[in-house]
This record gives sequence, structure tokens and C-alpha cells, in this order.
Amino acid sequence: MFSRLPPFPTLTCLPRSRVSWGRIKKITRVMNPLLFKVVAFTLTLALGMMVLLELGRHFGLRRLARDTQGARAGMGAVEGSVFGLLGLVIAFTFSGAANRFDARRDLIVREANAIGTAWLRLDLLPPAAQPAVRDLMRQYLDSRIETYQVLQDPEGSSRMEAESSRLQQEIWSRTVAAGTDEAAQRSFILVLPALNEAFDLRTTRIMARRMHSPTIVFALLGFLVLTSALMAGFGMAGGRRRSWIHILGFTLILSFAVYVILDLELPRLGLIRIDAMDQVMVDLRQSMN
Repeated sequence: MFSRLPPFPTLTCLPRSRVSWGRIKKITRVMNPLLFKVVAFTLTLALGMMVLLELGRHFGLRRLARDTQGARAGMGAVEGSVFGLLGLVIAFTFSGAANRFDARRDLIVREANAIGTAWLRLDLLPPAAQPAVRDLMRQYLDSRIETYQVLQDPEGSSRMEAESSRLQQEIWSRTVAAGTDEAAQRSFILVLPALNEAFDLRTTRIMARRMHSPTIVFALLGFLVLTSALMAGFGMAGGRRRSWIHILGFTLILSFAVYVILDLELPRLGLIRIDAMDQVMVDLRQSMN
């Protein structure tokens, strides 16, 4: 499905006056540390798993040396409980992250549709009021597009959100002021709800960006991953030699699963991105010219 989408435009697609190389360099400086933190967390988790696998194997060998017959007694129930809980938490966090990813992607399309509907219904305003309101709508859509292109720059993103709020107020004021006669007031039944929905979806997208699983859930996930590595290492103590296939496979699979969950939670940062969906907003903006 996504392969048929046109390539996402760069920052230069916006008016030249709104973009500078200084801003692009600043975004790059801010974005790299954020991505580094996610990768560093995943690598640290993988390293911790390797250490705990070896530590668990060490404890298992010592236990076998002292009690060959009973070293594994009762371990199956404990390991089953921990690994079962780990699988449940991974499924829970992955499902929540995937649902939020889909919701954020859907909100882009909904906001584009709402702005497009509001744009069409501006035809119902008095002809004299339409040019000014339409120009404001173009500026508003420009600000919405750029908000998410500079999202990794907190200052730039906050500035664009403030600009969007200002334009919302001005669009609303100009539209209400245009209702000077009875015919225009009747058209407000269609125009004002369309504007209201477009503005409400901006707030919905802001809150959707801030919605994540509670921090304690990710702490529990990390704790269970490390605990399972310790128990897996203990279970590998029965062999004379280390099974590197199992050690590396166990570490890589769980580490990558955690990374994918984090990547889904930050859909404009890592490998899994929703930037391509912004083309809907860009296409809408081009249709307004």
C-alpha cells in the first residue's frame, strides 16, 4: 500500500521564506540525540542480556556441581511463569504501540479531509470575504505541514503550534465577521462546523503525540527481559559448551522486539515512520493554489 505513495517532500517544498539552513541544521542536532537514546537503550538491554545469560550459566554450573540430581527441580514452573509473563507484556506493549501508530496515521487523513471540507465550504461566504479567509486557510495549512516537519526541534515546533493557534483565531474572527446579512448567517450552519472540526483535529493530534504506555510498563518490560535472560542462562548450564546460536538468537530477538515497540511509539524518529502520510496534507495544499 505504501509503495504507491509518492515520495515525501523535503522542507524545500514549503515557501522559501519559512525555511532556513540554520533551522535544518538545528533539527539535525536535536534529532540525532533522540534517535541515539533509543538505540543506546536497545544496545544496553542487549548487553545486559548477554551478561545475565553468562551469569545465569555460571550460577547453574555451580548449582549442578553441588546438586546434580536436584539442580533443575521446580525450575520449569518458575521459568514458565516468567517467560509467559514476558510474552504477555510484549504483546500488550506491542499492541498498544501499533494501535497508537495507526491512530496517528488515521488522524492525518482525518485532518486533511476536515481542512479540505472547510476550504470547499468557504464558497458559501460572501464573495468579498472569501479572498482574505482563503489566504488565511493557506497559511494555516502551511503551518500544519511545517509543524510536523520541524517536530524534532522543540522550539520550532512550539513556534509553529503558536502560529497555528493565531491563524485559527483569525480565520474564525474573519468568518464570523462576514455574516452581516441573513443569507450569510444561514451559510454559517455549514461553514462554522467544518472549521470547528478542522481546528478540533489539530488538538486531537497534539494529544495523540503525547499518548504512550506508562513508563512503569516499559520498566516492567525491561526487568522481565533481563530476568528471563538470567533464567535462560541458568537453563543452559547443562551443556559443557556455550551455545552461541541460542545466546545470540535469544538476545537479538528480544532486543529487536523492544526496539520495534519503541520505534512504533515514536513514529517520526526511527525506522517505522508515518511521514509518508503527510503527503495527503501537501497534496491538499497544492490544490489550494
